[in-house]
Order: sequence, then structure tokens, then C-alpha cells
Amino acid sequence: MIQNAPSRGLDEDGFLQREGSLARVPDDFRPVVAAARERLLDVFGPRMHSAYLYGSIPRGTARVGRSDLDLLVALEEEPTKADRADVRALGEAVDREFPQIDGVGTLLYGRARLLSELERYDLGWFVACLCTPLLGADLAEHLPRYRPDSLLARETNGDLALLLPRWRDRIARAADSEEARRPLVRFMSRHLVRTGFTLVMPCWRGWTSDLREMARVCGGYYPERSEQLRAAAEYGYEPVGDAAVLRSYVDDLGPWLAREYARVHGVKAPRPD
Repeated sequence: MIQNAPSRGLDEDGFLQREGSLARVPDDFRPVVAAARERLLDVFGPRMHSAYLYGSIPRGTARVGRSDLDLLVALEEEPTKADRADVRALGEAVDREFPQIDGVGTLLYGRARLLSELERYDLGWFVACLCTPLLGADLAEHLPRYRPDSLLARETNGDLALLLPRWRDRIARAADSEEARRPLVRFMSRHLVRTGFTLVMPCWRGWTSDLREMARVCGGYYPERSEQLRAAAEYGYEPVGDAAVLRSYVDDLGPWLAREYARVHGVKAPRPD
């Protein structure tokens, strides 16, 4: 067990500091960000309240040809199926045009949901602490400050048990294709490592978005799982299309993590379908 683990990512009052900024965007990715900004305005216009970057690009750690562009868009109203189709098409177009990125992922929500009481310690925290403003008025001005406590841990990642059956379905659909399995390995690896980290975050009393550091921290509290977590962190950066890796996630590491999370922090408040 780690004792007196050093705090990271906190201000002098113990609140989580916002990570990332437009100033940290690497030069290679600035044209990508500029194009995404312009096209979001073209697609949504006045219906868009605000837009944000998150992930490695605003943290300044993106790798040319390996990192994806991560966006969050807040609309004035709840998004429609047409809105989701439009944002997928936008991402595909930007991905084709700019070889320095490996995919575009865009989260699309209505402003009211992001500011709702139900999402205060999940999507709200995500916007306030992990998102960098790109367009419009910053929703973080309407959200509280956050501490790395058990409430935040429960509401961010306390739903893994609900996700695992969906993951099994996705794996089954990709079973015959190594190419289709590779993005699943990357996604699930990252999700499990981050869930492992937030499991112990209140004890560690800090925040990091570095997958290797997350795995190291969680492994310090659960040494019997440290090697699995370390391997998952590496697959989060360099994924493989190995079906055995995916099976280990949904048959072993994932179920263990879901049980331990529920024991330590409880289960995330239910969301509407």
C-alpha cells in the first residue's frame, strides 16, 4: 500500500486544476484545430453553445500520426440523430485531410445536460477539468470546483459493471477482424486504466492523465494487478488486434475492477437510456 502519495494536478486549496490549454497545442496540430473550429461553426452555427478540445493535443503530448483529435460540443438544445451524423461526417473529413491525426472523436451533448445536477460530477467535471475551451462561452463558469474524492470517483467511473455486457457484444462483432479489434483494444485499455486510477484517486489525492502514471499509481495499491494495468497502459498507446487481450478485459480485469469499485465507492447514479 502506498502511504502519503504525492499530490498532482491540484491547486493550493486542494481542488483539481484544469489541464490543457490552446497555448500547449503542438505546432503540427494547430492546422487541424483551426480546421475543426471553422467546420464546427459551419455545421452548427448559432445552435452551438460552445466547443472544447480534450486529450493529448491540448495537453501538448500528442504524437504525429498516432494521436487522435478529441472534441466536445455543447449545443443549445439536445442533439438529434442528424446532428450526430453531421459531426461524424465532419470528423471523417478532418481525419482524411490531416495525416498528423489518427481519427477524430467528438462528444455531442445539450447544454442543459452538461450543467444538470445528475451530471455535476461526471460530464460537468469533465468539461470543467479536462476540456480546453475552443469556441463560445465556457460552461466551467457555471460549475463547481472539484476535489479528487470518493464522490467524484463514483460518478465518473462507477458504471463499469453496466458497460461490460456492451463491450462483450462489441468484441463479438469484431471477432473475425484484427483491424476492427485494434481500436477496441485501445479504447478498452484506456478506459480500464483510467477506472483503475480513479479507484485509488482519493487515496493518492491528485490527478494525472498519463496512462502509464495512472497504471503505476493503481498498481501501487493493488500489486497483484500491477502487471495487467501496466500492459493495458501500453496498449492504450500502442494497441494490438489481439482477441485474447480483449477477452482478458471482459473476463478478468474488468469484472474484478467493477466489483472492487462498487465495494470501495459504490455504484454510479443511474442515467436515462
